[in-house]
Amino acid sequence: MSTAGTLNRLNTASILASLATLTGLAWLYLFDMAADMNAMMAAMPNMPAPDWDASYGLAMLLMWAIMMVAMMLPSASPAILIYQGIARKAARDGQAVAPTWLFTSGYLLVWTLFSVAATLAQWGLSSTSLLSPMMVSTSALLGAGLLITAGFYQWTPLKNACLRHCRSPLEFISSHWRKCRGGALLMGWQHGLYCLGCCWVLMTLLFVGGVMNLLWIALISVFVLVEKLLPYGDVGGKLVGGLMIAAGIALPFYY
Repeated sequence: MSTAGTLNRLNTASILASLATLTGLAWLYLFDMAADMNAMMAAMPNMPAPDWDASYGLAMLLMWAIMMVAMMLPSASPAILIYQGIARKAARDGQAVAPTWLFTSGYLLVWTLFSVAATLAQWGLSSTSLLSPMMVSTSALLGAGLLITAGFYQWTPLKNACLRHCRSPLEFISSHWRKCRGGALLMGWQHGLYCLGCCWVLMTLLFVGGVMNLLWIALISVFVLVEKLLPYGDVGGKLVGGLMIAAGIALPFYY
């Protein structure tokens, strides 16, 4: 095996290990936070709604940002690895290239900004008693509306266009390639925007099943992975969209 081939494998393994570690740490944080919330609920079944001061708001923002790392970073791994491979080849050809972490940072920046919007939405829902202290919808109509909206969104042209980019990371990297450090950050940002366009409505379903319901978080995460990475994942996403609509219509009758 050539030295270059060995270095390529080591670099790829290093990137994969870094992504797996970051994702794993994010999930550990969610497990710990969910355990704390469940313990509080067991000790105080009629736990009052939290006071939304600056400290609590920042804690919720941190929760959402880390949750997005846990849920979205795995599905971005192919694009990150492709960027790393192209950057490595460009470096061998003597071109100046930006490190992979800048591309990844641009991607995560998009989801961090989404976390700000999600935190504000949680604040608004909590303030109007539409969300329980355990961060679950208390309204059948709200839950039904979110499910039906998410289901219909699976069939929209915007969803299809964004998903197409997410399912073709090599084409995206090739057509958006930029050499400088700012270019790498911008590429990650652009890929993150497509990913946001693909998945943001799905994230609102966290308010239906529970923002700290680990099983619900895992199910949405797996759905995102399947839809983006597996053959016919886009077709499966449309079928699941139909099931979401049906579940939304049925929900008020079983609430």
